[in-house]
Amino acid sequence: MFLKLYFIALPIFFAIDLLWLGLVAKSFYAKQLGHLMKTNINWPAGIIFYLLFLIGLVLFVIVPAVEKKSVFSAVIMGGLFGFFAYATYDLTNLATLKNWPLTVSIVDMLWGTILAASVSTITYLVATKIGL
Repeated sequence: MFLKLYFIALPIFFAIDLLWLGLVAKSFYAKQLGHLMKTNINWPAGIIFYLLFLIGLVLFVIVPAVEKKSVFSAVIMGGLFGFFAYATYDLTNLATLKNWPLTVSIVDMLWGTILAASVSTITYLVATKIGL
C-alpha cells in the first residue's frame, strides 16, 4: 500500500508546491531572499527533498489515515507533519543565518502546514475513492 499511496501523493505534492513556488509566492521569496537566492536552482537537492518529505508524509500520516479510515487524521496529522518539518528548516535559518527574515519563516511554516495537510487529504480521498 505504501508505494501506491506514494505514487498518488507524488504528482499532487509537485503540482501544489510548484504552483506555490512558481506563481503564487515567487515574488515574495525573491523580495525577501533575493540576496541569498542562486540564479540556477540545484534541482537534485530539491528533488531529493521532495522525495524524502513524501516518504515521511506517506509513512507517518497517509498510511495511518487510510488504515484508520479517517480523513480527519489525514488533515490534522498532515498539517502537523508539514508544520514541524518546515519549522525545523525555518527556525534553524532564523537562529543561524544573518538577516534571515522572520516573515519568511512565518509564511513558510504556514505554507508547509497547508501543503502537507492538502497533500495528505487529497491523497487520502483519492485512495479511498479507488478502494485502497
